[in-house]
Amino acid sequence: MQYKIVCEHISKIYESAGRKLLVLDDISFSVRENEFLVLLGPGGCGKTTLLYIIEGLVKPTTGRVLLDGKEIQGPGVDRGIVFQHFALLPWKTVLENVEFGLKIRGVPKEERIRISKELIEIVGLKGFENYYPHELSGGMQQRVGIARAYASNPEVLLMDEPFGHVDAQTRYYMQKEILRIWEKLKKTVIFVTNNIEEAIYLGDRVIVLSKLPAKIKATFDIELPRPREYTDPDFLKIREEISEQTEFAL
Repeated sequence: MQYKIVCEHISKIYESAGRKLLVLDDISFSVRENEFLVLLGPGGCGKTTLLYIIEGLVKPTTGRVLLDGKEIQGPGVDRGIVFQHFALLPWKTVLENVEFGLKIRGVPKEERIRISKELIEIVGLKGFENYYPHELSGGMQQRVGIARAYASNPEVLLMDEPFGHVDAQTRYYMQKEILRIWEKLKKTVIFVTNNIEEAIYLGDRVIVLSKLPAKIKATFDIELPRPREYTDPDFLKIREEISEQTEFAL
């Protein structure tokens, strides 16, 4: 089996004022090519730290992360990330935000505009190219972030609770949208959430993490056909099984 990402014995200790805090404790897992993997765990358990280690923004205390068999040493265009907060540049338009990374990399203007407009259409924002972030809803702003992450054509897309700051109705809509985009563009996705239903709705596989320090408690293969329904008996059965392994109530 071909693995895109391999995490080997990842631990992370933060030190401050002579004190040590173990955040991640010996975490190992692999992610298949084009898999939609969900990391599920309570708030503050270290999920974001783990994602940042995979992105290359944070160095693990022990262990390593491999991408296509090569150890990750830092950030790279082969990984794109969508943050919890929208993280858009408020003085730039939708088009300018999406093309920003391409511009930094020196992609010619005509090419980066073509790529950006294609992605803006894919995420459902055609016609909003010249709008500014403050003129958009939360869900629309997050779609700009998703388009920007895809713009560099990354091998792996990392998503850190991207729908945590939108209302429930928008969150459900965005879950459907991210699956539509994923099925169209087919990237390997690692998605972080603290919501059990969201994990089951989105994931090919769900890895359940414990409270701090995070360890892997269980892994679930989600073999339900898509599109999935929250009220489907099989969905509810898996939800009950995962709930029994979690250390928080949702």
